[in-house]
Amino acid sequence: MASSLSPPMARALSSGSPPLLRPRRRFFRVSAEIQDSPTPTASVSVANKEAAEPLVSPPPGFKPPEPKPFTVGQGQTLDVITASLALPLRLGTGTFVQGYSSSVVSPDEIGPDEYALNVQGRKIKETCKLGPRPEKPIEIYEFESCPFCRKVREIVSVLDLDVLFYPCPRNGPNFRPKVLQMGGKQQFPYMVDPNTGVAMYESDSIIKYLADKYGDGTVPLMLSLGFLTTLTAGLAMVARMGRGSSYLPSKMPPLPLVFWGYEGSPFCRLVREVLVELELPHLLRSVARGSPKRQELYKQASHFQAPYLEDPNTGIKMFESAAIIDYLKATYSQ
Repeated sequence: MASSLSPPMARALSSGSPPLLRPRRRFFRVSAEIQDSPTPTASVSVANKEAAEPLVSPPPGFKPPEPKPFTVGQGQTLDVITASLALPLRLGTGTFVQGYSSSVVSPDEIGPDEYALNVQGRKIKETCKLGPRPEKPIEIYEFESCPFCRKVREIVSVLDLDVLFYPCPRNGPNFRPKVLQMGGKQQFPYMVDPNTGVAMYESDSIIKYLADKYGDGTVPLMLSLGFLTTLTAGLAMVARMGRGSSYLPSKMPPLPLVFWGYEGSPFCRLVREVLVELELPHLLRSVARGSPKRQELYKQASHFQAPYLEDPNTGIKMFESAAIIDYLKATYSQ
């Protein structure tokens, strides 16, 4: 399949000229994976690249809020509760990196520029055991409310991988047609590994591939139970009533956004729903518990909290899920 991936979407986005495709009516059905009946699509050629790219700017007078750890935004309580129901159903899968361990140490053992949890005057150091790291981000085409896609997102968090996500909400005009073009059918999730040239459908196959290639070959228990895995992943979506599945008209960003988060966080889930609905491509910097990238974000922003959004199109960098959601809608909704 490697030949069908040229030129890759990541290169197209980074060059500032994402492909535009005319949306078509499609029929949605569930089989072994989430799949749409294939419909022919045609690319629209753009003579004037600058005219094709929408002007992206933050809302007038916008200022990123100060981070407030463990704070639920105004009017967000019910959303956080319903988004949290996935945690017990999935037994926390996607919350911890593979090989996670922690130890309680004296505050004196933690430097001022080091990240560690602070619990009642003591520090908790968290570590993990990582497999080989991909040179380039894995590319995954999926959408939030798909249980098969959730399974793949969980292994991404477990393996602490950085992934370039191309959201594929229903009726999305850009990336659903791209999957049909590359793989021959609109089925999700669809993974492309630019490091090896491997491209594949089927969530269980993707999970096994990623575990073998970038982990120690072990698939977590909750991702290896067959029908029970799919059932609990599906039930984890019920309370959100299909949020993160349908396209909302939006402006395509010239560059992918950068999203620091992980699958086990309900706050991250709320932001991802909006990223998917607006069909905004984004680079996930995975930061589940034990991830060394928590230290990276702490050093960069002088604070760790997930989610954290970086928008290279506007220069905005910000914490706080409720504020991030408002920002995304104000900046990219049409």
